Amino acid sequence: MGYGDGEERQQPRRHRSSRGSNRNLLIIGGAVVAVLLVVAVVAVVAMGGGGGKKSQAVAAARVLPKVYVNTPANSLVNKLNQRSKDKRALSQSEVFGGQAKSVKYAAYAFTLVDSSLSDCASPAWGPELKTDLQKYGCSQLARGAYVSQDKKYVGQFIVLNMEQLQGAEQIVRDLDPNSGAGFVSPLTAKGMENFGSGFSAAYSQSFGHYVVISWVERAGGGQPQTMNELLDASIAIERADDFVWERLVLVGG
Repeated sequence: MGYGDGEERQQPRRHRSSRGSNRNLLIIGGAVVAVLLVVAVVAVVAMGGGGGKKSQAVAAARVLPKVYVNTPANSLVNKLNQRSKDKRALSQSEVFGGQAKSVKYAAYAFTLVDSSLSDCASPAWGPELKTDLQKYGCSQLARGAYVSQDKKYVGQFIVLNMEQLQGAEQIVRDLDPNSGAGFVSPLTAKGMENFGSGFSAAYSQSFGHYVVISWVERAGGGQPQTMNELLDASIAIERADDFVWERLVLVGG
């Protein structure tokens, strides 16, 4: 079944079952329906300073998903709502080590090809988003680039470490392309230099004080036949969220 730009569709955000007694995927009542907001990819605007290669590179990173879905936060992770109870900083190996190196859901299997851990301001763009990241105490931003084993799909797993749930909820609203607040630049990796310039879909959720985003597209940015294709691919990428559940256990969740 096809779909058109500007059309509002409903699609359940599906979650995997727990791989352990301490990991429960969030979905309110097991039946939350996320509304897919199909929006036009915004025009890329270069920063000032002439037409040099640096300016072009910055402009290329200013891309938005064509589809953005936020699944509401859930009380199952209330114990992670405050970073004051989860003070230890994230490490790159914690987020992207172990099982996060290879993730899978249904027929979609991905391998991590690159990752980074940085401050929040550098990878983000948009004055309003940058202001809110500072206002709500964003301390770290992690990004991982994934390529499917069949090379047909590429994805990004993004984590923002906010001070508390209130800030995380504001950021997921800012990230909605309709807000015009800005977005996070994708991590550039081999074979993913133009990620986000075509048809992509991003799915966000607040996991306590963490914002988690799985952002996917067909390799090359082609439009999928149905949104289920990118939805399932995004669930595979989202399986890099193991660190959240381990943190929840550590705070007594």
